[in-house]
This record gives sequence, C-alpha cells and structure tokens, in this order.
Amino acid sequence: MSKITPCLWFNGQAEEAANFYTSLLPHSRVDKVMRSPADNPSTPAGGVLTVEFTLAGQPFIGLNGGPQFPFTEAVSFSIDCEDQAEVDRLWDALTQGGGSPSQCGWLKDRFGLSWQIVPRALPKMLSDPDREAAGRAMQAMMRMGKIDIAGIERAFKAR
Repeated sequence: MSKITPCLWFNGQAEEAANFYTSLLPHSRVDKVMRSPADNPSTPAGGVLTVEFTLAGQPFIGLNGGPQFPFTEAVSFSIDCEDQAEVDRLWDALTQGGGSPSQCGWLKDRFGLSWQIVPRALPKMLSDPDREAAGRAMQAMMRMGKIDIAGIERAFKAR
C-alpha cells in the first residue's frame, strides 16, 4: 500500500478514465468501484462516486466530484518511455477522442488531464556533461510537440 495516493477529480467520468488509463500501461488495473449512496448531491444514487485504480504500480483514486474543479497544467503525470514506439503509442492514445497535443512532449487527454510523454533517452541527453550538446538537444525538444528521439539525437550529436 502506498502512503500517498493521488486523487483525480472528474466530472462524472472517473470510471471511464480509469478504464482508459489502465488499458495503456502494464501493471495497471481497476481495483475498486464505489457507488454513491442515495444522499450524495454530486453523484446520483448508485452512480460511481470513486474508482480506485493502479497505473504502472502507482495507486490512484478517481473521484466524480462535479464540474467545479477542472484539471489544469499545474499538475501533470510524466510517463517514462522505453523507445519511440512507446512514445508514439501513448501519444496517439492519449490525444485521441478530444485530447490535445502541446509542446515539449506535453499533452492533455480527452478528460483534460495533462501528461508528459518522455523517452528515456531525453533526460540522459539533457543532463550530459557536454553542455553544448545538451543545449542543442534542449533547443530541438523546445521546437517539438511529440518528442522525436531521432531528431533530438541528431541535434545532440551535431557539431
């Protein structure tokens, strides 16, 4: 059991979001769905109140709390990706159906939640002791939406 569990506030889509997110990553599952009692003003009786789910081993709670508090970019989740194929798969899945791409590997999914899709190679290049090469990699990344590993590597290796 984790000592800290992020709670994500949804406007009636917690179960849909949990099912979607858990379909994307290994070691993920929906753990528990709690239905609302009859006297809850934010969720109809019998409707989903909370969903406990695990993403890549990290527990989360999805709460159907209503429209008062939409997601903002102030909180995002970063996904460490092995290679370009994983970047492409997650980027495409998370932007489909109303999601929106942004810059530098950031996007919003159809529920409004912000994600950073980060290939494992990127932080290695950005923290390289050759600060000029790291700077070229950073400049290349700043011009991208979805991260293109080959493009950043070309910039990193350029002389």
